[in-house]
Amino acid sequence: MIDRAAGAPNRPAYTHGYGDAVLDNHRHRTAENSAAHLLPHLHRGMRLLDVGSGAGTITADLARIVGAEQVIALEVGEDSAAITRAELERQGLGDVEVRVGDAQALPFEDGSFDVVHAHQVLQHLPDPVRALSQFRCVTRPGGIVAVRDSDDEGFRWWPEQPSVDRWLALYLRAARANGGTPDAGRRLLAWAHEAGFDDVAPSASTWLHATSDTRRAWAATCAERLVVGPFAEQLEHEGWADAAEREALAEGYRDWAEDRDAWFALLHGEIIARA
Repeated sequence: MIDRAAGAPNRPAYTHGYGDAVLDNHRHRTAENSAAHLLPHLHRGMRLLDVGSGAGTITADLARIVGAEQVIALEVGEDSAAITRAELERQGLGDVEVRVGDAQALPFEDGSFDVVHAHQVLQHLPDPVRALSQFRCVTRPGGIVAVRDSDDEGFRWWPEQPSVDRWLALYLRAARANGGTPDAGRRLLAWAHEAGFDDVAPSASTWLHATSDTRRAWAATCAERLVVGPFAEQLEHEGWADAAEREALAEGYRDWAEDRDAWFALLHGEIIARA
């Protein structure tokens, strides 16, 4: 058992924010396209904690499998918790409990859950190993901790486009300045071992944007984040990219998406760890 509060890191900065460009993109996430590594392990009646529930769409899918009354969704603040709550209510899953708390200092008793799930969370935390240790403590012996995080430095695209190169370099810089680890996907196995897990099954998967619709949607969300929201504001404040450059980068990203040969793959690391 570890102290839930002592020495807990400060609340992390979320580089993306919760603007429309972010949420519209995140609402396309489902358990099938974002938690396939976990689905074979689930059955009705399991007690499940979804850490960093965000847009709430993955939470909703998981709740339909195990039972809405069996799920607690955790978000870092009241504003983001309200986003999760609204989506769950829209889908008729108001029995899911949505709470506010820090993944690095979980407000639950040891052994409270059969499953702890976190999607694209650890990469944003100052202390991801501490978070995994917390996940292990609140999971019953033999229960499952399922994590999936992107490896942004493993992103690949074609054709080459200087605007996309520059966008990624800026994002990596901003994420690290905010205390995150944007190549988290490749580190999950090592982090799990450091957190005290012995039984860890690693895997990897991708999202691919290679149709006109998926390319345009991906370019649109990345382009908008360059000009509006916390990422854009950080770039402006730090003097890393002014408004004129960001607008040009956004236009270049959208132009890239119009190429019928354009292809963008996002790499993700995954783990299923037994407590």
